[in-house]
Amino acid sequence: MTPERFQAVTSRYPSLRIAVVGDFCLDRYLEIDPARAETSIETGLPVHNVVRVRAQPGGAGTIVNNLVALGLGEILAVGFSGDDGEGYELRRELAARPRVTLDHFLTTTDRATFTYTKPLVTTPGQVPVELNRLDVKNWTPTPLTIEAKLIASLREIAPKLDALIVLDQVDEAGTGAVTKGLLGALGELAAANPELPVIADSRQSLRGWPPVSFKMNAAELASLLNRHGELSLDDVAATAAEFASRNGRPVFVTLSERGMIAAAPDGTVDHVAALPVRGPIDIVGAGDSVTANLAAALAAGASLREAAELAAIASSLVIHQLGTTGTAAVPELAEFIVKN
Repeated sequence: MTPERFQAVTSRYPSLRIAVVGDFCLDRYLEIDPARAETSIETGLPVHNVVRVRAQPGGAGTIVNNLVALGLGEILAVGFSGDDGEGYELRRELAARPRVTLDHFLTTTDRATFTYTKPLVTTPGQVPVELNRLDVKNWTPTPLTIEAKLIASLREIAPKLDALIVLDQVDEAGTGAVTKGLLGALGELAAANPELPVIADSRQSLRGWPPVSFKMNAAELASLLNRHGELSLDDVAATAAEFASRNGRPVFVTLSERGMIAAAPDGTVDHVAALPVRGPIDIVGAGDSVTANLAAALAAGASLREAAELAAIASSLVIHQLGTTGTAAVPELAEFIVKN
């Protein structure tokens, strides 16, 4: 992408309205100072002393963070949190982000707030080391009352959007925001708005999803195909093209160090190479940065290849941010493009 095209695309970002529907979680980082290690008098077990606590939106919230960094005009969060302390933190963090709208973000006593607690051992001059994570999730089906409210929100906001992102982050299908009923409504919305970019990403599988733009990594694609082992680039390209033709929408497959495949419904396939690693990396949040940048670029009129190139640059910037779930802002993307 040339600097001129980059400017033409990103100059539209402040006028765009994008909704993020799905599973919002709280990423809570507990920074541990190993110099303050103790042994518990009561249990005789090691004590990790936390010297700093950081909280930020995760899951679908990570996509929101990336859209905020890109300077989108309005970002609509559609999902839920529990009526608990973690939910309070999550809403507070989302509300603190500029241009994020929470009119369609529910607080409910029927769900716990999806939370990732990440203990980090932080030693000056060294890369943070993450200890065993503590997760809080929901393991029962999402109540129909919540599903109905999310569907109503989706239908209400659809005519006002420039792009829509849907993220399914849960381990058990139907326990989060993306339920069978919501997928049905998504299919109707996509069919009624064929020009609206609708990008879907699922932690488990996009099997059974309506015809929208699929975004997946290599492992998720293999799972979708019931295949084992690494798929060749030719296999990935052919399969992505098949899904794009079937869905009538673009399909994207991220391949880590092998780059990214972008397939159009007309059979056109682009391969965007991965960028070189420039030191220690942390891949957490890389996929969400790709999703956010694809949606923003497509909504702003970028070609599939241009969108994939921007997403690849953003992902490269994000993975080099250690001990946090990073983002890439427009000035950072611009600096990279100018230098390269």
